[in-house]
This record gives sequence, structure tokens and C-alpha cells, in this order.
Amino acid sequence: MSIENSQIKKILGIVKNYGIYLALLLLVIFFSALTGGKFQRPNNILNVIRQVSMMGIASVGMAFVLLLGGIDLSIGSTITLVNITSAWFMVRAGMHPVPACLIALVMATAVGFFNGWVIANIRMPPLIVTLSTMTILEGLAFIICGGVPIFGFPKGFSVIGQGYLGPVPIPVIIMIVILSAGAFILNQTYFGRYFYAVGGNEEASALSGINVKRVKYLVYTLSGFFAGLAGIVMLSRTMSGQALAGKGFEFDVLTAVVLGGVSVNGGFGKISNVVAGILILGVLSNGMVLMNITQYVQMVIKGSVLLLAVGFDCYQKQLKGGR
Repeated sequence: MSIENSQIKKILGIVKNYGIYLALLLLVIFFSALTGGKFQRPNNILNVIRQVSMMGIASVGMAFVLLLGGIDLSIGSTITLVNITSAWFMVRAGMHPVPACLIALVMATAVGFFNGWVIANIRMPPLIVTLSTMTILEGLAFIICGGVPIFGFPKGFSVIGQGYLGPVPIPVIIMIVILSAGAFILNQTYFGRYFYAVGGNEEASALSGINVKRVKYLVYTLSGFFAGLAGIVMLSRTMSGQALAGKGFEFDVLTAVVLGGVSVNGGFGKISNVVAGILILGVLSNGMVLMNITQYVQMVIKGSVLLLAVGFDCYQKQLKGGR
């Protein structure tokens, strides 16, 4: 019996660690069979990876925030603000794309720091703080552009979002670099260990000498920075500053990260599984489009996926608590 139990535990461990990749494989097979061969075409696969690149960039920041037991609902609005301000600087102010994007990126980073400062010092719930910031940034974006799209950028600016380095799209390269950096921070730096520690038990972390406030500053600042970078890539890809560019984007990012196994309760998760969560969401969106599923049905399915992912995470925590 002990041998059988150990084998069962081993199998469950494998499923827990690699089940997300099995789900991705099954989803690919499913859509390949139902789309008449359209899904598995190389151009479509490359298109899926390019489409999720912005989500992948922003997901690193969201993963850090969730590891702390927090949440950042302002990611989509930060993307919108960067989208609009970069466009305004380049088109209306006649600024070169490099300083225009750098200023917008600093603004996004400052928004993240503001969120972290309020959460750490005033001790307001992250949900309320980032929801408020989301609303403020949406209003600012509309004020700046008047609700009218801004376009007419220098042609060279499109390289970031539409260019290729050999056969690989540049947005995909940026996503890989950011995901690798996120994995390095979590696995190879003491900051990463602090993220897990604070998310697991904030009071114990403080008693052990960790400056919890600074950790929160850092995490939310990084979330703002990565969201800003995703906003620049998005602007370069569409070549049009839109007041609703990042509307609802935080929902997709949150779904991908939770689907990738990062606990909403904090203290558990890794970037390698987040990659699978990002790809699953990208495959799901692309496959539903190829099957001509309406946008509203897609919303129902994506919402259900998030609900199931969070429910499974909470159920696992209850089981651990029971043991």
C-alpha cells in the first residue's frame, strides 16, 4: 500500500507540475481538429505567439503582484495612458519616438510606484487602490486625446511592434526577454525570495527582517514598468493611439497568470507555468475566432476559465489547510 501511495503521489506531482502543458497540448489538438487544418498552419501559430506578446510582457508584473497576495487592475489603463501620451508627444508635440516613449515609460513606472506606496503606507486594499487608479488613468487618456485616435507616427516606429529579427517578430523577442528576466528575478535573486516570503506570510517576513514596504514598492513599480512597455509595443503594432487601447486588458493578463498557476492568495507560482497560461489563452482566443464564435460567447468562456482557475487555486489551499 505504501508503494502504491508513493506512486500515486508521484503521478499527482507530475500532473501538478506539467498538467498545464498537457492542457495546452490538448487545446491545440482540439482546435486543429475543428478548424479544418487552419489552426496548425505555421503562419497562424506565429500569429498566435505575436498576439500574446503584449500580454506576456504585462503578465510578469501581474505575476509578481499576485505572489505578494495583491492585485493590479490598473494594468490596462496604464497601457492606455502610455499609448496616448506616446502618441501625443510624437504627433502633437513633434518629439522623437525615443524620448517620447521613455517619458511615457517613466509615467507608467511612476503610476506603479504610486500604487505600491499607497498600498504599503496607507494600507488600503490593493483592489480599491488599483481600481481607483484604473478609473483615473482612463479619464486622463480621454482628456489628453479628446476621445479621438492619434496617428501619423514616423515609419521607423513601427519596427518595435511590426518588425522581424530574421523569422522571429520583434514583439516576441521582447516578450521572451521580459519573461526570462522575470524568471531570473524569482529564481536567482534575493528579491524573488522576498516576493514569495511576503506573499506567504507578511508578518513573519517583517519579523525576519524583510522590509515589506520596500518589497511592495518594488513589485508594483515593476508592474507599472512592464505594463508601460506592453503599451509601447501595442502602439507600435497598431500605429494609432486609442483611448480604449488597454480596455479590459488587465482581465486577460490576470486570467493568463492565474491559469499559469500563480496563486491569488500569494506565495506560490513560477514564470515557466505562466508562459503556458499565456499560450493557452492565446490559443483559446485564436481558435474561437477561427471557429467564428461571437465575441460575447468568447467573454463567457474566458470568464468561466478565470473562475475555474481561481476556484481550483482556492480549493487547493483549503486542502492544505485541512491537512
